[in-house]
Amino acid sequence: MPPTEALRRVAGWLACPNCRGTMAVAGSVLGCESGHGFDVARQGHVNLLGRAAPANADTPAMLAARERFLASGHYSPVSEPVADAVAGRERLLEVGAGTGHYLARALDASPRSLGLATDVSPAAARRAARAHPRMAAAVADTWAGLPLADASVDAVLCVFAPRNAAEFARVLRPGGLLVVVVPGPEHLVELRRAHDLLDVGADKLEGVTNQLRDLLRPVARTEVRRLLRLDEEEATALVGMGPNAFHSTPARVPAGEVTLQVTIATFTAH
Repeated sequence: MPPTEALRRVAGWLACPNCRGTMAVAGSVLGCESGHGFDVARQGHVNLLGRAAPANADTPAMLAARERFLASGHYSPVSEPVADAVAGRERLLEVGAGTGHYLARALDASPRSLGLATDVSPAAARRAARAHPRMAAAVADTWAGLPLADASVDAVLCVFAPRNAAEFARVLRPGGLLVVVVPGPEHLVELRRAHDLLDVGADKLEGVTNQLRDLLRPVARTEVRRLLRLDEEEATALVGMGPNAFHSTPARVPAGEVTLQVTIATFTAH
C-alpha cells in the first residue's frame, strides 16, 4: 500500500487548519478547496501544526524507548481493554498518540476500522504513520485545536495524553466514545521513589471527570493494577520513554518490580 493511502482514506475527516475547509489528497499534497496545501512526507504523515514543535514534544530517542517498552507486552492490560472499548467503531482517532501503539492495537481488533494518530511531535507522527496500514498520522496540537471536522469520528483515544474536552466533544459523532487512560497515585511508584521522577497528580481522574462533566456522559470505568517484573532493558526504556527523559535520569535502571496502576474511563457524546 502506498504511504499516502491511509491518509487519503481519512482525509475527509480533516478540516483545513487555515480555513476549516474540506480536505483531500492529490499526489503528495493534502489540500483544501481554498488552495491551502500541506506536503505529505514520504513516510505518509502530514504536518498541520503551522509552527515549530514545542520544546516538550517527544524526541526520537523517547519514541524509540517507548516502542521498545510497549513491544514487551507489559502494557497489554491497558491496550487490550482500550481496544475492546472501541471495537467495531469505524473511525478512530488517537490524540497525543506517540508511536500509535494503542490505536494500532484497536485497529488490529477491528478489521474494518480506519485510524488517525495526532501528536505535536513530528518524530511521533513519522513513527505512527508506519505503525499500521490502516493508520494515518498528522502533526497537530490537541490544546490548540484538532484539524478535524465537526462530528467526524466514532471514537477518540486519549492514553496518558493531553485532554481538550471541548475538542473531543466537537469531533465525536453522536453516540461516539471517548476513552481516557490516566495514571493512578501508585503508578510506577517504585521508579518514582528510587530515581526522583516526576510525581503523578493526586486528582488526575477527578480532573478528567470535571473537564468532561458538561460535554460528555460517563459510561464505564475500569481500574487496572498489575505488578510488572521488568529486566534492566525494560526498566530503562520505561523511564526513558516519558516526560522524565527531559530531566536527569539514570543511564541504566536496575531490574525490578514496578506497579502499573491506571484508570480507563469511557464517555459518550450526547
